Amino acid sequence: MKKSVFFGALTVAGLAAGAAAAGTMDDVKARGKLNCGVTTGLVGFAAPDANGEWNGFDVAVCRAVAAAVLGDQNAVEFVPTTGKTRFTALASGEIDMLARNTTWTFSRDVDLKFEFVGVNYYDGQGFMVPKSLGVSSAKELDGATVCIQTGTTTELNLADFFRSNNISYEPVPIETNAEAQQQYLAGACDVYTTDASGLAATRATFETPGDHVILPEIISKEPLGPLVRHGDNEWGDIARWSLNALIAAEEYGVTSANIEELAKGTNNPEINRLLGTEGTLGEMLGLDKEWAKRAIAANGNYGEIFAKNIGENTPVGLARGLNAQWTNGGLLYAPPFR
Repeated sequence: MKKSVFFGALTVAGLAAGAAAAGTMDDVKARGKLNCGVTTGLVGFAAPDANGEWNGFDVAVCRAVAAAVLGDQNAVEFVPTTGKTRFTALASGEIDMLARNTTWTFSRDVDLKFEFVGVNYYDGQGFMVPKSLGVSSAKELDGATVCIQTGTTTELNLADFFRSNNISYEPVPIETNAEAQQQYLAGACDVYTTDASGLAATRATFETPGDHVILPEIISKEPLGPLVRHGDNEWGDIARWSLNALIAAEEYGVTSANIEELAKGTNNPEINRLLGTEGTLGEMLGLDKEWAKRAIAANGNYGEIFAKNIGENTPVGLARGLNAQWTNGGLLYAPPFR
């Protein structure tokens, strides 16, 4: 087992090194679209609507990068991936970036040779159970059957938590969130565990969400963010600073409603550099001066994207919490645009 995992990691790392050498931005421009890996469907984060149009919190990151590079937020091919297939898709070059509620870890960065370009959601693993189970704490789950997505950090965290609390469980392996939802509602497992944001998104799709409770324990740190292959720093910079542009725009009060007015020039040099009316930041990235303006205009700043897709007034109903700006007690912080 250890050998197969080792060689699997080598294969992914080798694929990544080969694909990165080609120059992703040139490929994207020549193709005329961005191939962006997303989840197979998670309400609020990435899911197609009735017309097949993809929407969601992670989808907005893909669209921001497409707008920055290609001038068109719709120039994206969304490629659904599972916990198992996502890394091979990125390493092989099938996708140009992955924006799929993926946790930034040491091994994924160093061993699998991926570059996380930032964190777009600070999360942690939680547990959801039916209220009828009569459980108020994850420590009461001894002997429970647990639905868990394979190929995720969730598997390892689950084993650690149960072992450290001297309790046992029976795993029910599943591939996708849709399968987990089906199995959980059918009673094939007592518990569903994944990132707390994913639990909230899944529960929002139930006919009677109030019949299910998310337990209070958060058992891990799950910094979720978009990633690209190692070895193509220019492409990594574009993805990283497109995300930073969304975060900085919220901090500086740049919104989809006022961006055109602010792009005429302001007395704030940071806003001017961000929107391209001062400096040569776009040129440094190999893009034009309005790259960040387009990234922000696509779906709004980080706060607008959060509120529209997963915020408290949506069915997902997530509070900002750790994902508030640093000025509001959160962890969200973009480096200076200078």
